[in-house]
Amino acid sequence: VLQNIPLGLDVRGRPIRVSDIGTVSEHHSLRVGAATRNGSEAVLGTVLMRVGANSREVALDSQKQIEQLQLPDGVRVKTLYSRNFLVDSTIHTVFKNLFEGALLVVIVLFFMLGDLRSSALVALVIPLAMFFAIKGMLWAGISANLMSLGALDFGLLVDGAVVLVEHLVHQMKVKQNSELRSWNTFVKEKLFEVAKPVVFGVLMIMVVYIPILSLEGVEGKMFRPMAITVLMALAFALALTVFVLPAACAVFLKPSENIKVKE
Repeated sequence: VLQNIPLGLDVRGRPIRVSDIGTVSEHHSLRVGAATRNGSEAVLGTVLMRVGANSREVALDSQKQIEQLQLPDGVRVKTLYSRNFLVDSTIHTVFKNLFEGALLVVIVLFFMLGDLRSSALVALVIPLAMFFAIKGMLWAGISANLMSLGALDFGLLVDGAVVLVEHLVHQMKVKQNSELRSWNTFVKEKLFEVAKPVVFGVLMIMVVYIPILSLEGVEGKMFRPMAITVLMALAFALALTVFVLPAACAVFLKPSENIKVKE
């Protein structure tokens, strides 16, 4: 018999009211937390970022939307924490470390090579390699942060350039009363003597970072951008060392006094 009774009706066929099964009154939902500021109760809101979004852009856009809110009298909105502050501090730290590292490398190169021009040519590899590496980061969609840029070592970037230029400067000093057919030929011959080991040396360093590209999960998201950035920087530094630095040495470096070049 009960199976034939329509839903919402009792056994007598009368509608079932809410008052028949409970008491209805206006009330608020149960509180699960509270926020206070300076001892007074306040309303706390959190802006959530979607996966893959840029945290700095989300923070700036959120701040713009908050400033456009039409609030009642006596109500104010104050930002307690913004990731934009963390991002700006991180970027400042990264560029400060990069600048100090590059300056330190230039000073060490000057004392090691003992020549201002050759030191400047070697140091020039750093900003050029970083420029092309940042272009590669933009193309690959890698953001500039402490993880992606923190592992860059300027000593690795100029490793090949130091060997090439130091070998050339050394050969200029040991050649006593040598007569050359051409200065360009001398530069080409001396740089080719160490070009092969330089290339293999840099490639061996790059191979070390390749296994990091196979990481997955959280560790992949953390360390893969770093490995990609370092590989791009080393690749561009190697290309500059092999193709650009020899021509720059031939143009800006001059033969020493004990080397005579035929006209």
